[in-house]
Amino acid sequence: MLWWQRISIYSVYQHRSNMAAPMKKVFKFIDIGANLTDPVFRGIYRGKRHHEDDFVDMLKRAKDVGMEKIMVTAGCLRDAEEATKLVQEHENLYTTIGCHPTRCGEFEKSGDPDGYINKLLDIAAQNKEKIVAVGEFGLDYDRLQFCPKETQLKYFEKQFEMVEQLQLPLFLHSRAAGHDFAAIIKRHRDKIKGGVVHSFTGTKEEAAEILDQGLFIGINGCSLKTQDNIDVMCTVPSDRIMLETDAPWCDIRNTHASSKFVQTQFPTKKKEKMEKGFMVKSRNEPATIIQVLEVLAAARKEDISDLSNIVFENTEKMFFGKES
Repeated sequence: MLWWQRISIYSVYQHRSNMAAPMKKVFKFIDIGANLTDPVFRGIYRGKRHHEDDFVDMLKRAKDVGMEKIMVTAGCLRDAEEATKLVQEHENLYTTIGCHPTRCGEFEKSGDPDGYINKLLDIAAQNKEKIVAVGEFGLDYDRLQFCPKETQLKYFEKQFEMVEQLQLPLFLHSRAAGHDFAAIIKRHRDKIKGGVVHSFTGTKEEAAEILDQGLFIGINGCSLKTQDNIDVMCTVPSDRIMLETDAPWCDIRNTHASSKFVQTQFPTKKKEKMEKGFMVKSRNEPATIIQVLEVLAAARKEDISDLSNIVFENTEKMFFGKES
């Protein structure tokens, strides 16, 4: 039986049982980026409750597909405070420490950029066993309406003070800023103990530049929207790839070029009609990481089990200091 036939059988069984029975664990995953502090995982959307808190059910669905660890991304001081509290409550959740490029204005709004950095460092010191990366930080020129380019550049550089002190790998963000991003990475390369550029959607040339700097590339649904995206992903060596969902965003949709490769489906309901055992329609969650793996394996024509093991090993070694 081929791997895609095996996954399809499990998927049909899962659908018929409304996910009451666990999917057979075939693979091992680490989701390097999930925004689990978002209130949608508690049933709250734009300040209004639409369904009961399903956070525990969401974690169970992830475990059922083989999830072993999840890195909860933090993008500002408040996120770091919330994320560290959350991950202390769950054995297999970890987090990052840093400020997202679109939020770098917080450094100046605080009136004390050095104090802002020091508060982040204090959180890191108090949660050493749970913080596995500096980030999410970098550059985002697609959303300059949230933070000007000059501010992003200044505080991308400044956060390397944390990199130097914490000696952790990096969780990086680069969007439409390839040249400036690469220049800053090169300037600080001696401080870098590895890292990943997450949610990659760039060109083959940008991917090659990232790889040349010794960094890994994080792939999620947004990395696989178009055939061009898929073609770029196929140029990245498997030993330099990590997987993520960026939940609750970046799901693989029927309109995406990648959808034809997806084998595992999950039953969903609209948030207003949510029932236990279902995912919320259009709300991505960590369990869908299996779909990202399926797309990679099929598009690259690689054995899915081998690819899964390689990617898991990449991530385990980088962020958790060991090989599986």
